[in-house]
Amino acid sequence: MRPPLTYGLTFTAALASTFMLVACGKPPGGPPAAQGMPEVGVVSVQPQRVAITAELPGRTAPFLIADVRPQVGGIVKARQFREGSDVKAGETLYQIDPATYKATYDSNVAALAKAQASLTTTRLKAERYKELVAIKAVSQQDYDDAAASLGQGEADVASARANVETSRINLAYARIDAPISGRIGKSTVTPGALVTASQSTALATIQQLDPIYVDVTQSSAAMLQLKQAMARGDLQKSGANAAKVRLLLEDGSAYPLEGKLEFSDVTVDQNTGAITLRAVFPNPKADLLPGMYVRAVLQEGVKEQALMVPQQAVSRDSTGKPTAYVVDAQHKLQRRVLETERAIGDQWLVRSGLQAGDQLVVDGQQRAAPGVEVKTVQWNPKSKSKPGTETTAKAALPSPGTTAD
Repeated sequence: MRPPLTYGLTFTAALASTFMLVACGKPPGGPPAAQGMPEVGVVSVQPQRVAITAELPGRTAPFLIADVRPQVGGIVKARQFREGSDVKAGETLYQIDPATYKATYDSNVAALAKAQASLTTTRLKAERYKELVAIKAVSQQDYDDAAASLGQGEADVASARANVETSRINLAYARIDAPISGRIGKSTVTPGALVTASQSTALATIQQLDPIYVDVTQSSAAMLQLKQAMARGDLQKSGANAAKVRLLLEDGSAYPLEGKLEFSDVTVDQNTGAITLRAVFPNPKADLLPGMYVRAVLQEGVKEQALMVPQQAVSRDSTGKPTAYVVDAQHKLQRRVLETERAIGDQWLVRSGLQAGDQLVVDGQQRAAPGVEVKTVQWNPKSKSKPGTETTAKAALPSPGTTAD
């Protein structure tokens, strides 16, 4: 058992330690010394003129397309093009055996010559009878018969001439020419194949690729919202630039040439509730092929007093609403609930919650809380150092003029 004197000395030492802590200004178990003022990076929110665009999915379609089909039947003697090459309008693609059509044409030419020769004698006879009937040398009936024969002969000549023209056309159809200029696809027949007039299977297909169409779809609801925004004055028409369209390819790269909006369909698809828009793009190098999936960027209008803020300045609260911090005139933080419209690049277009001139906190929100007094620095998006990092490190050191224990 320890002597009573030892207990007294221990209690006296503990009490002395407590008095020393109070003298140093650090009561036992109390909070640590106040750290330095937090530093945040801010930007001044300023209205700006922003072009409002819409990114819509679409497919490319040929500017012109033609299926090549025979108009007469026969055996294909030759194919005179290379598959996948460019052809010109009027260029010969296939040659069908013309022998029977040439024979028919020659026969009709001979029939026309015969009809013309017969017409000559009939006309001369009718002219003589016309003079003779005037002096009563022939009867009126004989003259009428001669005049009728003349009319029949002229009709025979016209019919024979029509037959010649028909056979000439059929003979020309034995040579199948390109109806349009463009790039021709694969051939479905080879020399020696039998083809028939107006068959359902095309011999080949020609597509004009320069320029090329891009058909995109936009929901009717989005179009109504756009019209309402125009009516409220939130958006303004952007003049001639509104018809310009840019294109994003399947791999995400941008198509280098700019297109132009041609028209908007007047009918809403009952199955999808979408409206088709058609744009036309130059395609000199044939980079765009029919059927490709693309995304078209259309300029819908211009917002003159738009408030754009960096996306990293906006966070979500527990209810999912976008929020941000601003610094007031007393250098204290205020929390604002925002209403955003859309993302444009790496920024948010804010509809409400901010005003022009607000000092928006973009960086250093780790220690941000409503009512906290902060030190502000201008935020530089290109700077690698983050505001608050150096200040946080200094906050762990004793404040100037404080005596360490």
